[in-house]
Amino acid sequence: MNQLSDAPPPGQRPVTWRELTGFFAMVFGMFMSILDVQIVTSSISELQAGLSASADEIAWVQTSYLIAEVITIPLSGWLSRAFSTRWLFLTTCIGFTCMSAACAFAGDLNSMIVFRALQGLFGGAMIPTVFATSFMIFSPKRRASNSVLMGLVATAAPTVGPTLGGWITADFSWHWLFLINVVPGTIVAFTVYSLVFFDKAELRLLRQFDWLGVILVALFLGSLEYVLEEGPRNEWFDDGSIVTFAWVAGISGVLFFWWELTCKHPIVVLRTFADRNFAIGCTFSFVVGIGLYGAIYITPLFLGEVANYDSLQIGVLMSVAGICQMLMAPISGKMTRTYDLRFVLSTGLVVLGASIALNSLLTNLWRFDQMFWPQVLRGIGLMLCFPPINALTLGLLPPDKVRNGSGLYNLMRNLGGAIGLASINTVLTERYALHYSRLTESVTLRRWNVQSMLDGLSARFGSVLPGDGSLEASKMLAGLVNREALVLSFADALLLMSLVFFAALLLMPFVRRVRLPSSLPPAEAPAPGQAARGAAVAEALAEAH
Repeated sequence: MNQLSDAPPPGQRPVTWRELTGFFAMVFGMFMSILDVQIVTSSISELQAGLSASADEIAWVQTSYLIAEVITIPLSGWLSRAFSTRWLFLTTCIGFTCMSAACAFAGDLNSMIVFRALQGLFGGAMIPTVFATSFMIFSPKRRASNSVLMGLVATAAPTVGPTLGGWITADFSWHWLFLINVVPGTIVAFTVYSLVFFDKAELRLLRQFDWLGVILVALFLGSLEYVLEEGPRNEWFDDGSIVTFAWVAGISGVLFFWWELTCKHPIVVLRTFADRNFAIGCTFSFVVGIGLYGAIYITPLFLGEVANYDSLQIGVLMSVAGICQMLMAPISGKMTRTYDLRFVLSTGLVVLGASIALNSLLTNLWRFDQMFWPQVLRGIGLMLCFPPINALTLGLLPPDKVRNGSGLYNLMRNLGGAIGLASINTVLTERYALHYSRLTESVTLRRWNVQSMLDGLSARFGSVLPGDGSLEASKMLAGLVNREALVLSFADALLLMSLVFFAALLLMPFVRRVRLPSSLPPAEAPAPGQAARGAAVAEALAEAH
C-alpha cells in the first residue's frame, strides 16, 4: 500500500525519522551538485594538460555544466509533480553519479564536455527539489531551521569547491574531482529510494506536456548562459558567435515569456511572479547570487595575480568565510525565528555590502591579515541573507506553487551569479585598460622621481647582471605599473559590487511581512470536521487500493 494513503500529508504532522533521514540525504545530494559547479575551477590547468586542450577549449568543461544546469532548474517543479519527488530525485542522483564517473574516465575534450553537460542536467534538478521539499514536509515552525540549513549548504559548497578541488588535484589527480561523487552519490540514491515517500506522481500531467515551452526555455537560458560565460573572453559583440547567440537568446526569450503566459498548461509557471513577495524575493536571490559567486571568483583572482598565493593559501583564506557561516548558522536561525525577517535580511545585506566595500580598499600589500575581517563579515552576511530570503520568497506561496517557485527562485540566484561574473570580468578588463593608460602617462622620464627610481634599479641590476641593467629595470617598472593597474581595477569592481547590495535595500519597504508561527497557520490547519472527513477519505482510498 502506498505510504501516503494512511497518513496526513507532510507538513500537517510531525516528520518521522525516516522522512528526516531521507530529506538529509537529499540535502547532501544538493551539496554535491552545487560543489561540482566550482570544484574544477582551481584545477583547470591540470584538466587542460590531461585532455590536451587549449585555454579557450578547456573553459567549456565549466561552461557546459552551467548551461545544462540553468536549463533544467526551472523545469524541476513540473518534473517533481509529474514523477514525484522520490523518483525525480532518485533518477537525477543516479544520473549525476554515473556522469561523474564518466567524466573521470573521459578520454578527450569532446567526451568530457558531453559528460559534464549531462552531469549538470541531472545535478541542476536536485537543487530546487530540496528547497521545495523543505517547505512541503516541514511545518512553518520548523522552516526557519531548515532555511538556515539550505543557506549553509548553498553558500558553503561554492566556497569549499575550489579549495577541495585544488587539494584533490595536488595530492591525487584531476580524475578524483569526479570520482569522489560515486560512493556518496550511490548512498544518497539508495537512501532516497528507501525512505522518501513525500508525495505521489501525477502522471496525468504527461498528457499536457509543454514541448514548445521546453524548447524555448532551453534556447533562451542556454544561449543567455553562453553569452554571459563567453562574452568577457571574446570581447562581447565583436565576436560573431556572441552576436548569434545573443539574437537567439533575445528572440527565444520573448517567445518563451509569451508562450508560458498564454498557454493552458505551461512547463514554467511565470504567473508566480505576480506574488509580490516572490518577485522581490527572487530579486534578492539574484543580488545575493552576485555576491556569492562574485566574491568567490574575484578574491582568489586577486590573491593569485597580485599576492602570488598558491591554491592552498587561497583555500585557507577562503575557508574563513565558510567557518564563519557555520558558526553563524544557529545565530541566524534564532534571529530568523525571533525578529522580523525584513530586519534580518536588511542587516545581512548591509553586512554583506560592507564586507565587499572593505575589500575595495585593498592595496598590493594586502594579504591574509588584511583580508581576514572582510571574509568574516562576508560569512556572517551570507548567513543572515539566505534564511530570510527563503522564507520571504517561498513562505507565502500556496503548496501547489512551491515546487515551481523553488525552481524559479534558484534560477534567479544562478543567473545573478552568471551576470555578476560577466559584469566583473568586463569591469576588470575596461578599468584595467583605463588605469594602465593613466599610469603609463604619469610614469615618464620627465618626472625626476621616475628617472631616479629607474637609475637606482639599473645600477642594482647592473651589479649582478651583464650589461648596464637598464632593460631589466624597465621590465620591473612596467611590472609595477601593471600590478597597480590590476589593484585599482579590482578595487573598482568590488566597490560596484558593494553598491548593488546597498541598492537592494530600496526594495525592502515593498516586502510583505512573513511570520514564522509556532503552529500551523489557518490555511494549513484543519477546519472543524475536516480531520474526520480526511480520515474517511483516506480509509476509502486505502480500501479501493
